[in-house]
Amino acid sequence: MGLQNPATPVAENIGWFHNSLLMPIITVISLFVLLLLVIIVARFSEKKNPTPSKTTHHTLLEVAWTVVPVLILVVIAIPSFRLLKEQIIIPPSDLTIKVTGKQWYWTVEYAKDAGGMSFDAIMMNDEDIAKAVKNGANKDDLPRLLSVDNEVYVPVNKVVRVQVTAADVLHAFAIQSFGVKVDAVPGRLNETWFKATKEGVYYGQCQELCGKDHAFMPIVVRVVSQDKYDAWVKGQKKAQAEGATRVADAAVR
Repeated sequence: MGLQNPATPVAENIGWFHNSLLMPIITVISLFVLLLLVIIVARFSEKKNPTPSKTTHHTLLEVAWTVVPVLILVVIAIPSFRLLKEQIIIPPSDLTIKVTGKQWYWTVEYAKDAGGMSFDAIMMNDEDIAKAVKNGANKDDLPRLLSVDNEVYVPVNKVVRVQVTAADVLHAFAIQSFGVKVDAVPGRLNETWFKATKEGVYYGQCQELCGKDHAFMPIVVRVVSQDKYDAWVKGQKKAQAEGATRVADAAVR
């Protein structure tokens, strides 16, 4: 029930907008409509009004039910546009990542100045999770249908620009705790951003119906300290260099 715990300023503002503004307004309107229905049922039943009223217009009432909703929408619109501006305008970024949606996994690429790493993030099935646990992994850290073989690492308190596209059909990149959701469209490069203020592991999923395995293409972002991030980048560079060397050796043979 409710929204996921926020990990970015944008997600915190989304939570405030929903919980502190929209929900009270929705609750008051719902209770008001319920009260009107109860009054109508109690006071204007057929037994109490055998001869129904012929009233068809009430000027004050018609003005009220036009003006009041407009005022409510204005109250909602002001913080809504402010929040929308915060989501759309990307501040100067510390790190750029490109995410490409495919059927049915994600390809992640880091900018060259961030290491130039690239990898596929594919959901771990039950056998993969069991194998990882057997090799010493904590089962609680590998939730079913959300774990992937390659996690995205980002440093804490850094602005991350995310460029999103698709290679085949429509996808949607979404991480609820970051307040991020953007369509992945073939032939088009969309952008979003986040600044995670809390270390931890955050889970996202495709949120655009994209085929039979739509429900099985999660993405995992691990937010770590700068030192841990630098160590991960170093390890990724080494692993990819060794992989390239092995490929070259195989071609020579």
